[in-house]
Formats: sequence, structure tokens, C-alpha cells
Amino acid sequence: MAAALAALPLLSAAQEPPFVVVLGIAQDGGYPQAGTKDHPAWDDSSRRRLVSCLALVDPASGERWLFDATPDFRAQLHRLDQVAPHEGVPGLAGIFLTHAHVGHYTGLLHLGKEIIGAKEVAVWAMPRMADFLRDNGPWSQLVELRNIVLEPLQPGKPVRLNERLTVTPITVPHRDEFSETVGFLIDGPNRSLFFLPDIDKWEEWDDEVGAGPVERIVRQVDIAYLDGTFFADGEVPGRAMSDIRHPFITESMERFAKLSRDDRAKIRFIHLNRTNPAIVPGSAAQRAVLEAGLGLAQEGERQEL
Repeated sequence: MAAALAALPLLSAAQEPPFVVVLGIAQDGGYPQAGTKDHPAWDDSSRRRLVSCLALVDPASGERWLFDATPDFRAQLHRLDQVAPHEGVPGLAGIFLTHAHVGHYTGLLHLGKEIIGAKEVAVWAMPRMADFLRDNGPWSQLVELRNIVLEPLQPGKPVRLNERLTVTPITVPHRDEFSETVGFLIDGPNRSLFFLPDIDKWEEWDDEVGAGPVERIVRQVDIAYLDGTFFADGEVPGRAMSDIRHPFITESMERFAKLSRDDRAKIRFIHLNRTNPAIVPGSAAQRAVLEAGLGLAQEGERQEL
């Protein structure tokens, strides 16, 4: 048996498919969040969860990209170095930003002169997002010192990263105080993936001219990481959740029940808030999601493309 295994050809880096690895699953504040005084995760680091983030790796070229630059950038870059080692610092071919809420771009600070002092890291951003970074400190200093180079995104227009990979921004409705909000279609040589950590209610997207329902994209791709910020109405004490426009997981479960079993299995909820019981392993909420034929993103999971 050992001889037979030894005879099997090993894939070279050029033959290995690109892959996405999940570097974080929590909402912008992480889990537990600042100000949470009594929480088992303070004493047990295995229970902590980093802010929602994906990395895309192409073993053939050695290139690595991040999708969002979170407050947990330091730990996530370290995790990426363990999964896909790279000699350079930060060793990133680029970063794609979904929008200008704090959990999705503030990690760019680590590229500045006070920390890494990066040189010309490509940051792909929609027009308002790029203007926000260019016109407001301290982000503007990153641009002026060329720690980052802003690369323009256009809705629905693919960005070809190399001969094996393209990334396409898809605009979605969200609280757009400072920038647009997008999800990203990532197309590899064999499979495709959709990353959408933030959106307002699904029906608001349905009303957007030309956007089409989320189900259309789910059927098109092989994996869909979708907004799972909150599980159900009433879970945030002292706040009217009608003012927080994320789709509840309970609403998504009801809506996606109409999909085929295979399509439901593509969906993995991400960007879970500290109040979301589905972030707790073995919880009734987590079991309900799984029994509905849907999934929950796990840190460290890998999806080949």
C-alpha cells in the first residue's frame, strides 16, 4: 500500500487549484465584542471568532488576495501565512473592499508607515469607497505614501487577476453612508464562489432594477457566503431591529426553503453578530440552520476553485 501511494503523482503548485480560505466569520466587532464583560471566550481563546474575511490563494502564481481588511487584520494575515506561506510582507497581491463600515476596511491601517510600511498594495474599491479613502485621513496618507494603490471597480465588470481567476463586484442595497456596498463573485478554473457579508433585506435587492434575486446567484455558483448577521428579531437588547436592515437567518431559511436541496447546501452564513445564537457551537439555532439544509461558515475552512 505504501509503495502504491508513493507511486501516485503529486500535484505541482501549477496544477493545484486556486482556493478560498475563511479567515473570520464574525460581525464587525468580532466575538466577543468590546464591552462584553462576562463571556467564556475571554478565558477560552478557542471560542473567539475573528471578523468576517476571506482570502483567495493561487498556488500556481503564489499570489494571495484578501476580501475585506478587518480590525483583525494582524491575526488574519498570520493565519494566511500559515495556510499559504509567503516570503514577502505583507505578501498580498491585493485587497478587495466590500464597503466602508468599520469591520471591512479599517485593517488597512496595518499597511501604513507605523506598522508594515507596505509598498503599493493594490486595493480594489468602488468609486465612492475610493474617494472616501483618498479624501479622508488617516486613509489618505496610505494613498499619498503609496502604501496602497487604489484600483477602480465597476458594477458587474470582472477584474481578471490572472489566467485562472476573475473577481466581479455586484452592488447591493445597504446603509451606504460613506460608500457603495458590493458582494464579490470569484470565478476559478473549476468552481465559483459568492461573498456577501452585508446587505439590507433580501426583498430590497429584489426591487433593485437589474440586480435580480439572490437565488439567481446561488444557482449560478458553487458556494455562497451570505449575510447571517442576526438570527431572529428581538435578539439585540434595547434596539429596534426594524432599524437594522440585515436579513434575519430565520427569514433566509424560510425564503431559501424554495431552493433545491443542492442549492441550499451551497449557502454558508457568515458575518455573525455577537448576539446571534448560531455562532455558538451546538446551539439550537445552529441545529435549525443545519436541519434546513443550509450551512454556517467556519474559520479555516477551505473551498477549492
